[in-house]
Amino acid sequence: MLKKLSEQYNIILGSASPRRKELLTDLGLIFSIQTTNKEETFSRLLKQEEIAEFLAKQKSEFLSEDLQQNDLLITADTIVSFKDELLNKPKNKEEAFRTLNKLSENTHKVITGVCLKSKKKEIVFSVTTLVTFNALSEEEIHHYINKYNPYDKAGAYGIQDWIGKIGINNINGSYTNVVGFPISELYQHLKLFI
Repeated sequence: MLKKLSEQYNIILGSASPRRKELLTDLGLIFSIQTTNKEETFSRLLKQEEIAEFLAKQKSEFLSEDLQQNDLLITADTIVSFKDELLNKPKNKEEAFRTLNKLSENTHKVITGVCLKSKKKEIVFSVTTLVTFNALSEEEIHHYINKYNPYDKAGAYGIQDWIGKIGINNINGSYTNVVGFPISELYQHLKLFI
């Protein structure tokens, strides 16, 4: 399937995320990267699953103006939600601490919206994973914030980082979805382009 896909399309990842790049590489895809600086916006009236899909589609629209006949563009957006509040990327240490303190001993949702787009077809889908943290001490939260980089991650953490290894008690759903791409579901949807 991957060989056929690579023969048929120039695959473009519309993301600067090193985690998404690594996941696609691990999948065995050969791709180039394109990014946009355009600001994303969405209506607060959308349901959370719809927000993730809407943002993935919006990124795709920003990048697909010059899409060629044999291009296949992959865009994604991940949102983290706790008690119906969206937890964005933290701007500073205080915000990162507040976010991680909220997640401590609680379950939150990680929703990734994905858009696959060629000249002939567009598929948009989302995957939700429930993540439960153990109790995190203030010391553990400060250690993570000081030693790692929570500022480029929605929800202020990376599941593949130290805090994910010591702090996560349970995952209900796709692990790779929390990293940045629901790889199994992405693979199944990519088959539809062959």
